[in-house]
Amino acid sequence: MAVQTGRGSGRTIVIKLGTSSIVDEKTHEPIFPILNVVVDTCCQLRKDGFNVVLVSSGAIGTGLRRMNMDRRPKHLPQVQAIAAIGQCRLMSQWDRLFHERGQPVAQILLTRNDIADRTQYQNAQATFTALFKMNVIPIVNENDTLAVTEIKFGDNDTLSAITAGMVQADYLFLMTDVDCLYDKNPRSNPDAKAIEVVESIEDLEADVSSAGSALGTGGMSTKIVAARYATSAGVTTVITRSSKPGNIPAIVSYIESQRSAHPSPRLHPTDDSSLAQTAVLNVAHTTSSRVPSRAPSRAPSRSSSPTQTAVAPLHTRFLPNPHPIRDRHFWLLYSLAPHGTIYIDEGAWVKMSGTSTRNLLPAGVVGVDGNFGQQEAVRVVVVQRYPTTDPAPHVHARANASGTSTPTSTPSSMPLAHHSSAKATVTWEEHNPAPKEVGRALVNYSAAEIRKIRGLKSTDIHEALGYADSSYVALRGNIAFYEDKKSRPATPALVDGGDGLD
Repeated sequence: MAVQTGRGSGRTIVIKLGTSSIVDEKTHEPIFPILNVVVDTCCQLRKDGFNVVLVSSGAIGTGLRRMNMDRRPKHLPQVQAIAAIGQCRLMSQWDRLFHERGQPVAQILLTRNDIADRTQYQNAQATFTALFKMNVIPIVNENDTLAVTEIKFGDNDTLSAITAGMVQADYLFLMTDVDCLYDKNPRSNPDAKAIEVVESIEDLEADVSSAGSALGTGGMSTKIVAARYATSAGVTTVITRSSKPGNIPAIVSYIESQRSAHPSPRLHPTDDSSLAQTAVLNVAHTTSSRVPSRAPSRAPSRSSSPTQTAVAPLHTRFLPNPHPIRDRHFWLLYSLAPHGTIYIDEGAWVKMSGTSTRNLLPAGVVGVDGNFGQQEAVRVVVVQRYPTTDPAPHVHARANASGTSTPTSTPSSMPLAHHSSAKATVTWEEHNPAPKEVGRALVNYSAAEIRKIRGLKSTDIHEALGYADSSYVALRGNIAFYEDKKSRPATPALVDGGDGLD
């Protein structure tokens, strides 16, 4: 077995290619010039010592070509059948191209359900590790033949981000039909400046109306979401043009040189921070209206230096979180589909955040939304509540179109929390600050049970339910927060060859 050498030194790069990047949107023919460059690039990165994961869409587009169909079917069983036909041929194409260069590859098909189980998630990690040690390039795709809405990742941008977090990658490249993000629409503004670095996704004000191609499912908005997932796991995420995959090594070299010049790029703010906060992303994903590849002036970069003369191919990179979310916490936040919501007060959140190991007590729970069972994942939302003896509009929550929760009034006969020893009702009211989703949790009780014990002391659980399976609504080890400087160490399987089991 070959030993990894070179500048990569076992670091990992995940490259995501969308359907429209590798399959012609009209003829459904493979775009072999791009495929060949992708393969050459991956092989070169392997020779340089990098582990490489390729997340490839294209099964449905390839299946349409094989069956001489003009457009994607409307009914799910037909779409899944086309995906089954296309995945076989798609993988055959990749295998043939890599084989011509002497590079072995492996196929990994996933659905969210496959990694919802913690042991299966760790088994997937161990498989990736074993493939890296064998100098094999894993080619990942969603298993469209089996996936339904409830267990789909939704798009391969999300899948690539979760994969990057799973393997603790150093880089995630999201290949698209634009060179980078811009401060203004480059079609209508010749003076549009390229944005090289995005330090905070939360501050990014963007038009993300692009909905993807006719063959694919992702648009620019899904890439921003994917960047949020990946950067939270400590992965540097890059958006760049898919028609120039050969630029990837040059971009990596440029980023590495920037890091050498400025080990902490966050300490070097841009001269015009507003440029990094407004990116034009509404670029139609069609061949006829692609933004031409060009070299517009660049917005000042947070990692730029007056003495730095190196110029990289156009790209936008999202800086990784300096306090990455790893392993079990990453799995809780991004691999599990939430089945409902629990609302906790600020006091409970403060006590559990940071380096605290405190568990979630029933007394800290204000409300519940949805119907979920024991050991199912739920959203954790923080609200502020007020003790009052006066009638007040009680509130519960409903999911809005974006998937977040908003308060709505309910009759005062439906309190969200109570204390059996007090006459005053504890509630959260209409003037309450907007509820804030702060994380995810695996709960010890079902939604119906938590509704009965919310606000109670642990010693009162048995009286309320007739039994007490646990003193806690959720254990701290089963709770993960988006903004939490506490992070578990790396998975053993990815460090010392262990099996990765807890």
